[in-house]
Amino acid sequence: MNPMDAMRMAQAWSTFSQNHPKFLPFIRAVSQGALQEGSVIELAVTQPDGKKLETNLRLTASDLDLIAQIKGLIPPQ
Repeated sequence: MNPMDAMRMAQAWSTFSQNHPKFLPFIRAVSQGALQEGSVIELAVTQPDGKKLETNLRLTASDLDLIAQIKGLIPPQ
């Protein structure tokens, strides 16, 4: 990654973390054992006009393998 792009991404992540202080602790808590085969992840987005989009997925073994690979790309905090 281009060093300038990395700096911009780091700044954007810092701003995101400040704007949404509960998000990162939630992700950390979930990543410490809540994700198991058969767990259900539910997602909802409510637009400003009130329209709501929702979905869910039940985690499979292959999903957990992918999540483990992604976690391996993220440096420890």
